[in-house]
Amino acid sequence: MSQKLAQPGLPPTVSYLVRHGAMRYVGEFTTFSQAGFNRQQTVILKTDRGQEVGTVLCLATPQTVAVIPEPTHGQILRSATETDRQQMLNIAEAQKREYDIATRLIREHRLAMQIADVEHLFGGERVIFYFLSEIRIDFRELVKSMAREFHARIELRQIGVRDEAKLLADYGDCGQPVCCNSFMIVMPPVSMRMAKLQKSTLDPNKISGRCGRLKCCLRFEQDVYEAHQMELPPIGSRVLTKSGQGKVLAQEILARRLLVEFEDGRRQPVLADDVLTKL
Repeated sequence: MSQKLAQPGLPPTVSYLVRHGAMRYVGEFTTFSQAGFNRQQTVILKTDRGQEVGTVLCLATPQTVAVIPEPTHGQILRSATETDRQQMLNIAEAQKREYDIATRLIREHRLAMQIADVEHLFGGERVIFYFLSEIRIDFRELVKSMAREFHARIELRQIGVRDEAKLLADYGDCGQPVCCNSFMIVMPPVSMRMAKLQKSTLDPNKISGRCGRLKCCLRFEQDVYEAHQMELPPIGSRVLTKSGQGKVLAQEILARRLLVEFEDGRRQPVLADDVLTKL
């Protein structure tokens, strides 16, 4: 349990990792509560953006905080009450209206942009509009119109298609909730080279995720493939096996097996453990 010294007369603070916000930020949040909080418990936070709703993940330790890039910080104010939960429902309804109004204002200002999602902070300090656009947008006049309409601080954030999936996507081809909208904190780069190494189909329709880009699961498995590949003789090398000498034509990385062409013209699979040495 991560504890910090409190002010004189107050109990020591306890820190938790909490996920919050539409973009699923993860940060370290302190509390003076002696009751403690459970995993997946809904709490009300004070962040640098204002009051927000969050979900407790676990106690904060130096080890857990170290794996989070750029963690947010703040304070857990309380566990969500029934009144808070009703306010969350009211905010969800308000966000639908704000989406419709923002779409109308964009059309009136004739801007080449599309609203992807709306985030109305729990405390009402600001309303954040996430939008897509292929060009750079001058939205200063739009912000003024929105401020007059919503009577709140307005923030417009341009996002990409991967961020849109993180906001809106539900399930992937595997039948599980999409990774970017469940446990991922950052979205790693994924390349076609990874698909080739893993011998995945190169059909873009089958290796693309809900965002239209290469699936993040290719990145998750890449380290294992690279580690196993380093343990195998490379393609084109000559090896001495229990069945004789030959040339490596292909690798089956996870199976730790090689396709070897022997000197007599035979081609057959060979287990990596049956390779005596590389010539």
